[in-house]
Amino acid sequence: MKKWPVLLLFSLLFGTVYSQSYFPDKVDKKTAALYTQAISAAESEHFKEGISLLDKAIQQDPKFVDAYLSRAGMYGELKDYKSAIQNYEFALGLDSLYSSDYKLPYSINLCGNGDFEKALAAVNSFLTNPKLNDVSVRSALYRKKTYEFAIEYKKTHANAYLFEPKNMGDSINTIDGEYYPSLTIDGKTLVFTRRLNNFNEDFFESHFENGVWRKAHPLEGDINTPQNEGAQNISQDGQWLVFTGCNFQGGLGSCDLYFSVHTRRGWSEPQNLGNNINSEFWESAPCFSPDKRDLYFASRMPGGVGGTDIWVSHRLPSGRWGEPENLGPEINTKGDESCPFIHADNQTLYFTSNGHPGYGGDDLFMSRRKPDGTWGKPENLGYPINTVENEGSLVIAADGRTTYYASDRADSRGGLDLYTFQIRDDLRPFKTLWVKGKVFDKNTKAGLPSAVELIDLQTTQTISKVQTDEEGNYLITLPIGKDYAFNVNRKGYLFYSENFPLSKKDPDSIYQIDIPLQPIVANASIVLKNIFYETNKFELKPESQVELNKIVQLLTDNPNLKIVINGHTDNVGKDADNLTLSNNRSKTVTTYLAAKGISQSRLQAKGFGSSKPLSDNKTEEGRAMNRRTELSVLSN
Repeated sequence: MKKWPVLLLFSLLFGTVYSQSYFPDKVDKKTAALYTQAISAAESEHFKEGISLLDKAIQQDPKFVDAYLSRAGMYGELKDYKSAIQNYEFALGLDSLYSSDYKLPYSINLCGNGDFEKALAAVNSFLTNPKLNDVSVRSALYRKKTYEFAIEYKKTHANAYLFEPKNMGDSINTIDGEYYPSLTIDGKTLVFTRRLNNFNEDFFESHFENGVWRKAHPLEGDINTPQNEGAQNISQDGQWLVFTGCNFQGGLGSCDLYFSVHTRRGWSEPQNLGNNINSEFWESAPCFSPDKRDLYFASRMPGGVGGTDIWVSHRLPSGRWGEPENLGPEINTKGDESCPFIHADNQTLYFTSNGHPGYGGDDLFMSRRKPDGTWGKPENLGYPINTVENEGSLVIAADGRTTYYASDRADSRGGLDLYTFQIRDDLRPFKTLWVKGKVFDKNTKAGLPSAVELIDLQTTQTISKVQTDEEGNYLITLPIGKDYAFNVNRKGYLFYSENFPLSKKDPDSIYQIDIPLQPIVANASIVLKNIFYETNKFELKPESQVELNKIVQLLTDNPNLKIVINGHTDNVGKDADNLTLSNNRSKTVTTYLAAKGISQSRLQAKGFGSSKPLSDNKTEEGRAMNRRTELSVLSN
């Protein structure tokens, strides 16, 4: 953002008002020559050189008002707000009337320094000048609105939050620009964009090992090219990468979204995501949901709310991406929204906007998904995360605290660098659990690519469904406070079923669950862990429906398969009663299957009472294991 650092630009905007105490035409010629050189340096964006020349000019003429004003503007360009403020105030002290036209950039620097009340007073004073042109009035009124927002926000969000962004250091940052961080769920792989030689954008990665980030290196494989690749997002499991490519051969518009998969030899050659996603207009800033079922991105395609809007596309069963849906007027405005980041909780969205009330330019916002799937009112992340400058993309690690973003702060190695900080408590995403593991053949131990599904046992809704990688590895993130059915299906194998009572587990926890799948052969069996009955009764609980429907699907996919449902109890009570109960429970399951269209000739039901325990009946844990329903293969 420009702050009009030189006197000539402000003279054009406002016209200069002269007072009796300062006369520019009486400045010594040698001093004036230094000033002219400084202006030339500033126009080439060599602000430090310009400041050095102005220092010399002020040494020769300590009352050179124009030099203080221009030096203030140059410090502002370097985001050295305190030095800018000091120079504006010194100039105002030397000649308040002559310097009054500069109260607008003075106010901007006050805002940059967090002095919002003083900034508002300065811009109000600036607006009292009757000779301002329309451009100046509009600019000042816009700034006034942002300062009033900042003051009100400060009143309603007073706390002891300490914002301490730390440069990620020389392993990550260089004299080139680094920006657009993205992170895997385990927090061990950071992928970002680096602008090499201020021209070519490529992707780099760093790995977190032994408490430090290792030296970043280019992504391996076929993804980096002589063209510009940028604004990337790596999936939470580290297997997919989606990014923006501009002016690629065969592209559909100026900037399209592309997709790459991680393989044994690195990242695959990028593929255009096609015309369901890309248009003749502009698409950028993509982000996968944690389960890779949704793709959020920014686009200028028609049908939106404003200029650049945030859209979402849902992945279809075929693997293709569906028609994009606009996130609507709660998120999008008549201005520009971009840089969406959906956290691992799959419920908290962060993005940039210049259309919602803020501090000026692009600010960062947060919105939470409501139970009905719509988005809540966006909340500005507030100062000092948001500033008078334009803010860019932000990502938050699975712990809900550790945040990464790009900034060109005073300690940057060159241009934009990557920084990390702890986000304010009330801006944190929801706490999550995550489960990782490997699906494999129980007999051969070979990894099996499979679909892994988690279902809310209470609502029977699918919470998450992910595809493993080619080695069978998977990763799933989960909202806390729920109990889940955990299912895996693969043709030629019995499905895997596990009951996860996670509603009382600690948040921000990691669970390792390796999943053995049994080939469908005679006598192969599985315990149906998500079949539930009332105590001492054989009526099925509603939450059993998820598991029962999996059996229906198994039998439908394998039309020659014949099975037996075996019922078992613990040893509490009379043997005869337990045998009757186990028989009735197994028959209840086959009755359900038959009602769903499965031929009765393919089904048998047997009860064994307490005669075949899996564990000792002396403990509640052992008795719980013995109370079970099993599926066993008769023939295939």
